[in-house]
Amino acid sequence: MDLDKRRWLQGLGATAAGLALPMAWAQPDAAARARTSGRAAADAIWPTKPVKLLVGFPAGASPDLAARAVSEPLSQLLRQPVVVENKPGASGNVAADLVAKSTDEHTFGALINGNLTIAKLLSDKTPFNPETDFAPVGLIGTAPLVFTLAGNAQGDNPVDLVHWARSQGASAVYGSPGNGTVGHLGMELLKTRTGITAKHQAFNGNPAVIKAMLEGKVQMSLLPPGLVMPHVQAGKLRAVGVTSPEPSPLVNGMNTLRDASVRGADLEIWTAMAGPASLPESIVEKMNAALVTVIRRPEVSKRLIEVGWQAQPGTADALASRMRKDTATLGGVILMRGIRADA
Repeated sequence: MDLDKRRWLQGLGATAAGLALPMAWAQPDAAARARTSGRAAADAIWPTKPVKLLVGFPAGASPDLAARAVSEPLSQLLRQPVVVENKPGASGNVAADLVAKSTDEHTFGALINGNLTIAKLLSDKTPFNPETDFAPVGLIGTAPLVFTLAGNAQGDNPVDLVHWARSQGASAVYGSPGNGTVGHLGMELLKTRTGITAKHQAFNGNPAVIKAMLEGKVQMSLLPPGLVMPHVQAGKLRAVGVTSPEPSPLVNGMNTLRDASVRGADLEIWTAMAGPASLPESIVEKMNAALVTVIRRPEVSKRLIEVGWQAQPGTADALASRMRKDTATLGGVILMRGIRADA
């Protein structure tokens, strides 16, 4: 990590020991949000044309399924089509960049943690700044990561696994879907909390991680429930806990790592709606109100569960707070471990 970035993180209160980076999340300049009476009148009748919801992954990927779960109900509520457009590439950053640079008040993104928090910290080539280039609208859904073991790992609970992994040193290997992914950073966070020194092996996506685990090439990983639970239920892999602060309906109430006294490793993956930073506050509020109304509908919540997400209705401020928190936690890991997305 270059000196300027290190100073920036340290200036925000980064500490390698606590991995805490309290930060004052930048919001678009107040003057940029000032509205004339004409502007207010225009905002009141928004949307005036179809709304685009950009997704940074292919059709069928979990963020895409979350976006499609809310798009049709939003269309009915807003009385304009909400059209999901897939713009895959760079772990979702292609779509995020299109959203950040948009001057259209009808363009939003269904973006993931990495796009809205640590993208710039992981690579100087990231063409947008999550801190300043987005207007948070609201969370759509969250999911824990499942601490998963291959057959050649020992332990049926987090405590036993930690003892075994410590004894193996760097001969134990954990897999992730790529450098700088939440699965990678989550395992590095877990290592700092437990004293595990397992070696990292990056793969091209979570399916490749699972394949390597089934072949015994990797002993452990943090994986999304929707992908790993079928293998757990088939008895081919073992799940010893989840990284969410509370038990999740996505994994039938499986114990959390916190329950097993693994403290400070709370982490979830999430997808959220955001627009460009120039988006008027009145439009943010109107879209947030629509999104919350839709997510609270039982049929939408059920659909989100079916595609791997726990519905999380909330305010734009709550999303901004989540972005700060995750940037602080994962930014500390990036700083301490010197992690780069292109390493």
